[in-house]
Amino acid sequence: MTPANRKKLVVAHSVRPEAPLHEVETNRALARWLAQILGLKYGGSYDPELHNGRDLYLLPTQTLVGAAAARQLGVKGPEDLWGGYVDHDFICTKAISHGLHNKNAYAPEGWSPLFSERVRSVVLDGLSVFSMDDARPAAEHLLYSGPIRIKPIHACAGRGQEVIKSLDQFDAILAKPEAKALFTEGVVLEQDLDHVITHSVGQSFIGDTVLSYCGDQYLTEDGQGEQVYGGSNLLVVRGHYDDLLELELPDDVQLAIRQAQVFDRAADEAYPGFYASRRNYDIAQGVDSNGKQRSGVLEQSWRMGGASSAEVAALQSFVNDPGMRAIRVSSVETYIDQPLPADAIEVYRGPAQNSDFLLKYVTVKSYDG
Repeated sequence: MTPANRKKLVVAHSVRPEAPLHEVETNRALARWLAQILGLKYGGSYDPELHNGRDLYLLPTQTLVGAAAARQLGVKGPEDLWGGYVDHDFICTKAISHGLHNKNAYAPEGWSPLFSERVRSVVLDGLSVFSMDDARPAAEHLLYSGPIRIKPIHACAGRGQEVIKSLDQFDAILAKPEAKALFTEGVVLEQDLDHVITHSVGQSFIGDTVLSYCGDQYLTEDGQGEQVYGGSNLLVVRGHYDDLLELELPDDVQLAIRQAQVFDRAADEAYPGFYASRRNYDIAQGVDSNGKQRSGVLEQSWRMGGASSAEVAALQSFVNDPGMRAIRVSSVETYIDQPLPADAIEVYRGPAQNSDFLLKYVTVKSYDG
């Protein structure tokens, strides 16, 4: 942190009133940890009365939406938070990854056609839909090329997704009572891949430090037997993407990094009000229905996410050893009650939203093994 920012108070902020306990407690744990690393005071969870007028460094659980929300929290730019800001809600969702079916399709206020033009070469085939009238034509267009995945734009951790293989199957979804609300809120229709590996690529700008990383993520079963986010393995460098690309990386990882860079630059260009100090991108690589290898950015995360604890652990490692070039860190989420592995750092242990138990922890390993 610059000298002017030394008096900032690090504050956790659970944005959603209905947020589950594990999200709230994880947010607090990371804010407390980050305060200790930065040599700042931890101010607990954001309280408008207690923190009004204070100089805050905020850790919001969600991307901040709208000037009024940012102003109320005292956030003026990326140096005031570890997360991100957008002018309109849809900008921080899966929706911006794809264009609309045609010029007559409904677009939410603030929609930028420029973004989908800029990222077309680095995303999978897909369309974004914001009305019932546009849903079937969009699905029909995409199903000519093979199965598609339906993804509600506000769902996270892979929840609520379904693979559609025929128009009849899609029509059955349109016939459900909740369909109008679903498609009005926003849905992404995207080609489905087999044998998928999901890469995580991103950057964090915290105080005076820039971290850039690549890695992969994997799924696990929650208490309901649903496949959900299970963790990320990251390779982190102190510096920018060019520094990351100087490491010996496989071709598929280099491709994922370059695709994330295109997506990242497009966000800055197409949505000039946007800013973020945490920029995380998921890139899927797999085989399409024609047996062709495909790679594309699925979505962005400009907020606290599953890999955030690993990023904080990496920051701690670089602070402890300023001469270190790179570090390997992993965030783990398991729904099985078990002892903490040796040398792991516990982030959360307790009930989850859809399960009786959830354990979150981080492990750290040297870059060269």
